[in-house]
Amino acid sequence: MLPFVGTLDLVTCNLQVTLFDEIHQTVTTTAERVGPSVVGLGRGWARGSGVVVGPNRILTAAHAMRSDDPTVTFHDGRTATGRVTGTDTDLDIALIEVDTEQAVTWEPDAVTSLTIGAPVLALSNPGGHGLRVTFGMVSATGRSFRGPRGRRIPGSIEHTAPLPRGSSGGPLVDPEGRLLGLNAVRREGGLILAVPADQALHARVEALARGESSARPRLGIALAHPRAARKIRAAAGLPDHDGLLVHAVLDDSAAATAGLARGDLLVAAGDTPLTSADDLFEALDAAPDTLTLRVLRGTEDRDVAIRFSS
Repeated sequence: MLPFVGTLDLVTCNLQVTLFDEIHQTVTTTAERVGPSVVGLGRGWARGSGVVVGPNRILTAAHAMRSDDPTVTFHDGRTATGRVTGTDTDLDIALIEVDTEQAVTWEPDAVTSLTIGAPVLALSNPGGHGLRVTFGMVSATGRSFRGPRGRRIPGSIEHTAPLPRGSSGGPLVDPEGRLLGLNAVRREGGLILAVPADQALHARVEALARGESSARPRLGIALAHPRAARKIRAAAGLPDHDGLLVHAVLDDSAAATAGLARGDLLVAAGDTPLTSADDLFEALDAAPDTLTLRVLRGTEDRDVAIRFSS
């Protein structure tokens, strides 16, 4: 005897079919509408994705760039050699100049109304190996992650639309096809973080297009992990002390010119204690010309003036 199928079961089944049909239609429409704006970058293992944001402008993730003249593959298979015209590694974005076709719809204010649970679609074309479109939802807003140079990138969008390797730099859009973000980082559990395509990002892209580089001053140092720093000082017979341990100094950098060296412990910027890398970045942004650091070299306390070239 066949099991009885009640009215509620039929309604639930119909709702599921309707929902899947709507998702299918949304993905298909987005592929047709936004797909031509999505490009592949590079070849082989050195690959990424990007999105056309204006005439002769492709936006991508800075960490996806392996050269200043990347191979760009368009949706129709056409390839061209692009030219990186601007990079902001602190924001993890790069702008590429090449002859383009259709641009994505970018309305920066669309990001401001984004809430948890909102449907989103992620697109990519990893290294030119074909368009990918996935459906998901916003799982969190206002998240942050560290860019290639260690600065914290705030306000990112966390979502559930899965993406393959080589998708960094591809767009995150809403069901209307409007740009919401630039996919950048894969987190545990498969969640993706995207740099928000808000007014600040739009202004930064316009600045890069004008040839304006990042004005943020740079020390030119690498910092040891806090746990490693404590072990290094303990092994050297030095007392535990709050601060940031210099692991390496870049030749010809502002830090090298000022005399900073591997093993120095940065304990304060001016009168502000340094307990995290973010403290140091905030001090750098607030003092673009000269920054005075209090440094422990062994057990000797000294002040070091860092001067940045204009």
